Amino acid sequence: MHKRTSQSIACLALFLASRSVCAADTLPGSRESLFADDEPAAEQPSSREAPSGDGEAPQPGAAEPPPGRESLFAGDESPPPSAAAAPPSLPPVNVKGFVQNVMAWDWKDPAHWSEMMTRFDVSAQGHLSSNVKWKLGARIDYDATYTLTDFYPQAVADDQRFNVLLRENYLDIGAGDWDFRLGRQQVVWGEMVGLLFGDVVSAKDMRQFILPEFDILRIPQWAARAEYFKDDFHAELLWIPVASYDEIGKPGAEFYAYTPPPPDGYAVAFRNEKLPARSLANTNYGLRLSLLRDGWDVAAFAYSSMSVAPTFYRQIVNDPQPTAIYQARHDRINQFGSTLAKDFGAVVLKAEAVYTRGRGYEVTTANDPNGVVEQNNFTWVLGLDYTEIADTRVNVQLFQSHVFDRDPGILPSTNENGYSLLLNHKFGDKVEAQALWLASLNRTDSMLRPSVSWNFEKNWRLALGVVVFNGPPVGYFGRYDAKDRVYSELRYSF
Repeated sequence: MHKRTSQSIACLALFLASRSVCAADTLPGSRESLFADDEPAAEQPSSREAPSGDGEAPQPGAAEPPPGRESLFAGDESPPPSAAAAPPSLPPVNVKGFVQNVMAWDWKDPAHWSEMMTRFDVSAQGHLSSNVKWKLGARIDYDATYTLTDFYPQAVADDQRFNVLLRENYLDIGAGDWDFRLGRQQVVWGEMVGLLFGDVVSAKDMRQFILPEFDILRIPQWAARAEYFKDDFHAELLWIPVASYDEIGKPGAEFYAYTPPPPDGYAVAFRNEKLPARSLANTNYGLRLSLLRDGWDVAAFAYSSMSVAPTFYRQIVNDPQPTAIYQARHDRINQFGSTLAKDFGAVVLKAEAVYTRGRGYEVTTANDPNGVVEQNNFTWVLGLDYTEIADTRVNVQLFQSHVFDRDPGILPSTNENGYSLLLNHKFGDKVEAQALWLASLNRTDSMLRPSVSWNFEKNWRLALGVVVFNGPPVGYFGRYDAKDRVYSELRYSF
């Protein structure tokens, strides 16, 4: 290797080692998300404008000095540093993250602490070259509830007391109209207020139900993603060789209530969750196409995967007593969906629709051999965002899930209908209040989440809120009717 090349590599290594990192959490799915923080290289002075050795620029038409001995042997020496071409500079490497504390108290009998979470999240992003970027991220969660109290079973405490999680860790490579992202990454194909119908790729940490913010709730996937951009058209190819799955916790946890009530007179037991074996047959893959035309942002996708959400298979045993034994498993499903968005000024329209083929549903009858039947369903959601009132946002959504050829043994009705309402208002620059209401139209099943937040200092936020569940034990929210809580959140971002 030439001496100059070796020196350049050494300088680059020192440059990268002297920096620290930032991860801009832009959503994947657009060219800007891959290279949003790219900055132009610093301009180098032109050789025509470079000052002479005495500090004055040569005047036009000035006579050149006659060649001397130095000019005869100029090639034997390296040019002075001022004359050497400087390499293009790269944007600086930055770091960002947050420290968060969440305290939650369940007031219904038996009253108890349900969360004392301290969370530290840090991510870093930089450039290896003008068209290659990298990102590293990790999060540490420590919940003192499972150290300072003994309300929950030991298996729950061991599962939720302390966790170290890899966040996004990937390389971005730009090549003309193509961008490639390789590594652990978030893939967000849909997002409505408080709902995750079209967000089919990301796994979720469901140990605190859907209460955390979505960027905390989502679990990245190890994936290879290729994106093609041409004018207003965007194509996305995705392959997930090693999938992540929903974190559901352990039996006895605060929100571990995935199974329907067992048949009358049967006790309940659980086996350990069974994850799919790592094989080519169990990889996930998909295609998404989108087009922006006349303000309409329309996308369609097809995705085949081992379901990130589990289905609880059941075995009935009668020795020594009648018992229903459940085990969480993940089956292959195929999903086809579409999203759209349109800005009408004061009103923004959003919609999502997903058809799922092959999803397993738990049954309540004791005569089914494994307690699961396969059903196809179609889910859609339509939302309107209204911002005409100063510092106020109003969001309304309607949604429905339709089960084709419904088996009478499953809990959901043929058509499960629901709605949501979000009211948000800012009181100046520091105080913000909002209330989210999610409810079923089929039964008295709902969740209410009012909260107020105060940005009392730069990068600091304090929030106080309440979560109230209501409904029957078989309802999506009603199953947590005894989990009503008041909570606080203190967060410092850097």
